Amino acid sequence: MRSELSVDHLLGIKYLDKEDIELIFKTADHFKEVINRPIKKVPSLRDITIANLFFENSTRTRLSFELAEKRLSADIINFSAASSSVKKGETLIDTVNNILSMKVDMVVMRHPNPGAGIFLSKHVNARIINAGDGAHEHPTQALLDSYSIREKLGSVQGKKVVIVGDILHSRVALSNIFALKLQGAEVKVCGPKTLIPKHIESLGVKVETNLKAALEWCDVANMLRVQNERMDISYFPSTREYIQQYGLNKSILEGLSKEIVVMHPGPINRGVEITSDVADSKQAIILDQVQNGVAVRMAVIYLLASKIKQ
Repeated sequence: MRSELSVDHLLGIKYLDKEDIELIFKTADHFKEVINRPIKKVPSLRDITIANLFFENSTRTRLSFELAEKRLSADIINFSAASSSVKKGETLIDTVNNILSMKVDMVVMRHPNPGAGIFLSKHVNARIINAGDGAHEHPTQALLDSYSIREKLGSVQGKKVVIVGDILHSRVALSNIFALKLQGAEVKVCGPKTLIPKHIESLGVKVETNLKAALEWCDVANMLRVQNERMDISYFPSTREYIQQYGLNKSILEGLSKEIVVMHPGPINRGVEITSDVADSKQAIILDQVQNGVAVRMAVIYLLASKIKQ
């Protein structure tokens, strides 16, 4: 098995191969054991400085990355666009170069524009981790989702996974499709036709507009929230109608002919895409995803940092 990643940055799942994912998961297995010890810290990155650049609001992803970095003993700079010179018109490259002049080795960046991480990787001398770029990709979320499926069901290969909800505006959906297909899973997407991208089937996934049919087919249901903040028009008549058509509740779950695994990348809109009794049920692995997110991000940071030292 390969001992290092084939890429110098984590910009998207589409740039990885199956061996990269296997290496990240094997490394994450080690770090998951570390973070469950009484002393949860390792000195692996004591000489590495990481800048967290968030040009979009984030709570879970930013905290997960920050905790992963601290567990690896890295030095951290946190940057929020809301209180920065970006508001005064400073360009992305100028902002990042100013930060890099402080001898930063790695940049974790969330940005509203698709391709921002790719653009940055071509212009600055640091390892870049994409923490979400617009409605494009969110690679570490897809990795932790696949890792959680592997942990729960033994493997991802051959499993049937349905992604339900706002596929059109979701970077989580796109990264998950790439990751799951790469590992040999079957993937369907389910939601209102207005929230399904037109050419989604070209990615090798099938479209199902009936929620119950999709749930009967799958082993795993990944429930996405409706991203109202990315919508400039109305994509369905009302939230109430969306809940009736695509909301997952306990009676639907118990009415299935088999037990399925329920996932959610968060934040959850309880009572919309998923009810509280489903989110808190034994079939949901939502809190496992959160814990696995720290281990997977530790693995990604560690593997990219090992390339800095070469």
